[in-house]
Amino acid sequence: MLKKGNKLYSILTGSCPKCHEESMYINNNPYAISQIFKMHERCSHCGTKYKIEPSFFYGSMYVSYGVGIAFAVAAFVIAFLFIGASLVNTFIAIVLTMIVFMPFIIRLSRNIWINFFIKYEPKSIKGQLE
Repeated sequence: MLKKGNKLYSILTGSCPKCHEESMYINNNPYAISQIFKMHERCSHCGTKYKIEPSFFYGSMYVSYGVGIAFAVAAFVIAFLFIGASLVNTFIAIVLTMIVFMPFIIRLSRNIWINFFIKYEPKSIKGQLE
């Protein structure tokens, strides 16, 4: 389905945006809340530095807003339009959706943000980027 070389592959798997060979995160599980922001300093395969500059991932908050809205709209459509829940129950469904998917949205937003700035180069090798 998803193959290396596709931006969507890196975004959905959390792999290095330059080589797609390893995960950027120390723990791949976004629901390990104490380790949600812990990333490797560099890719061990190609040497790409993940934190391009201090506070680089602050920009992912803007992406997070858009992704969160998408999840909230999806929850609204499912609860209100498909299931036919009342407005109060629909609101509860939206809030629960946002709480349950918050760790996933944070990671997804970081993945999208870094993929804006780093392009895929399959032949990248360690040492070229320093």
